[in-house]
This record gives sequence, structure tokens and C-alpha cells, in this order.
Amino acid sequence: MAKNKSFEDLKQAIKSLLAKVDQAFLALDFDSKKNQLQDLKHIMAQHDFWQDQDKVKNISSQASVLTNQIKAWQDLKSSLSDLNSLSLDKQAEDLLDDLKENFSQLESQYDNLSAELYWQGKYDGLPAIITINAGAGGVDAQDWAEMLERMYLRFAEQKSWTVNYFSRSPGSEAGIKSSTFKLAGQYAYGHLKNEAGVHRLVRISPYDSDHARHTSFAMVQVLPQIEETDIEIKDDDLKIDTFRASGHGGQSVNKTDSAVRITHLPTGLSAGCQNERSQAQNKKQAMAYLKSKIEQYYQTEKEEVRQALRGEYTEAAWGNQIRSYVIHPYKLVKDHRSGFELKDPEAILGGDLMPLIKNSLDN
Repeated sequence: MAKNKSFEDLKQAIKSLLAKVDQAFLALDFDSKKNQLQDLKHIMAQHDFWQDQDKVKNISSQASVLTNQIKAWQDLKSSLSDLNSLSLDKQAEDLLDDLKENFSQLESQYDNLSAELYWQGKYDGLPAIITINAGAGGVDAQDWAEMLERMYLRFAEQKSWTVNYFSRSPGSEAGIKSSTFKLAGQYAYGHLKNEAGVHRLVRISPYDSDHARHTSFAMVQVLPQIEETDIEIKDDDLKIDTFRASGHGGQSVNKTDSAVRITHLPTGLSAGCQNERSQAQNKKQAMAYLKSKIEQYYQTEKEEVRQALRGEYTEAAWGNQIRSYVIHPYKLVKDHRSGFELKDPEAILGGDLMPLIKNSLDN
């Protein structure tokens, strides 16, 4: 009797999970994704496709993500359907443990894949451009900005994402004044979009001879890298400045005026790049960054967001922290938007961001 009850429970569990997978197919709109994949394959088949290496990387990456996503969900549904079609009766009693193990593996696959249901926003699948600016707090704030930079880079490393720097300005004594870099990988912007805002650190300052407790701030800006925008950008509305690169990138970079900053005069937005080896490459990267800023600028109605995009940070803005990281007198990371708390700031600063990311997506 117990065996039969186990069979019935397993049958119901299989049917329940299969129904969830069917719902996921609808939510993820796989027909649309298949059409999108066909469009990308059509672009890749064009004779001049391979001439633009940046385009090749971008399109190929999108096609690879879609191919893997579609195959993973189709394989899961096929395996569940096969399991559901088995006749689970007394003849299969000896197979019950194996069937349960097989189902458990399919459940784990679903749990991993279902995270994708969080990232269905218009730009969630795009690379993320992150800008970190040190705020109030002097050298401690510059050190804090570098700690945040390291946190996001370690998270990207765990995800096997690629990193590409636009610019980086070292601090006067330690840390960084600012840093702008792109993280490219599966749902990069979807993962990190809610990281935008003021981040606050409380700790014993390593730069204070009295070992006093200091509070430092840094502003994080997160934008999707938008290749194309419907917003008309006229050449006459752009001011392009060139200057000598100050960051790393090789001797030839630092001997020429290869760094580029482009300003969009109607909005006052600007974007720069200095880490590529030629002025043309820097200009291309800066323009891609500027398009993302312009798109975000016209989409938001919040003046404080527009000010942040222009790089206008006021003292009042620094008080609007989204998250606090307390290392002393106790250990705590608190998200002020939801009240969610974790008691291991070292793990978070080491790149373990997924608990915070999942919480932000649930709220």
C-alpha cells in the first residue's frame, strides 16, 4: 500500500511540475524567442557580418544565449513528458527509487531555469554599464568605491561574464574617484539594475590614526548598453573632446590624444572612454555609452535620476542610501528598500550578491 501511495505522490508531483513548465513557456514567450533567434541567424548569414567585430560579439552572444535557453527548457519539458508517460504501477516498484532520483534532478533543473522568469524586462538581457563615484568621506569614500568595484567584478567572475573598462580614475591616496565598466553576460543588466543608488559603509577607518568609526558613501549607476535607440541624435548636438588617456592601456595609448568624451548638448549628458588603444575605438565605446544614457534620460520622469545621469550629485542625494554595509560595531548588510538583512558583509563584498539580487526582484 505504501508503494502505491509513493507512486501516486510521484505521479502528482510530475504533473504539477509539468504544468509549471508549461506556464513558464507562456511567460517566456518562446515563440517570440524562436523568431528572434531566426532574425539573429539571418543577420549572421549576411556577407558583411564579420567585418564589424563588436557587432559579431554582440549578435553571436545574443544568439548563443537564446539557443541555450530554448534548448534547456525544451529538454526539461521533453524529459518530464517522458517521465509522465511511464506507467507507474506495481510492475515498476523496483524502479521507484530511480524514478524519484530522476524527478529530483528535473526539479533542480527547473529551479535553476526558473530564475529566468525574473528577467523579462525590455533591457534585462543586455550588458550592464556600471559607474561608481566616490561620495562624501574623503579617502575612506574612495577606498569604499574601490571595494564596491571589486565586489561587482568578483560577482561577474563567478558568473563568467566579461569585463570591459571605459574609464577609471584613481584616488588621491587610495581607492578610486570613479570607475566605469561594462559587464557582459547572460541577463547582466537584469541582475544588476537594482544596484543603482547610494551605498553606505560603516567601519573603523584604516586611514584614521585614532581608529575612529567612519561612514562613507558611494554612488552606483547602472545602465543597459543599448545598441540602437529610436531617439534622434543629431551630429550638430554632439560635442566631441579628445585628450590624453590617463589610465592603463599601454604606452601608445598614453602618448596620444586617444581618450574621447562626447557631450549631448540638448541634455547635458556626457560619456567618455579612454581604455581602448585608438581614438576611433574610444569614440565608438563612448557613443554606445552615451546612447544608453540618453535612452534612460528620456524614459525617466524623475529629476533626481536625470541629475545622476548628468553627474550632478547633491548632498541631499547622498542621504538616500539604498543599502548599508556595517562592519563595525556589528556586522550587517541591510537593504533599506525592503528591510532585508544579512549578517555576513564580507561574503557580500566578496561577490556573493545573489541573495540581495533575488530579494530586490521579489519586492
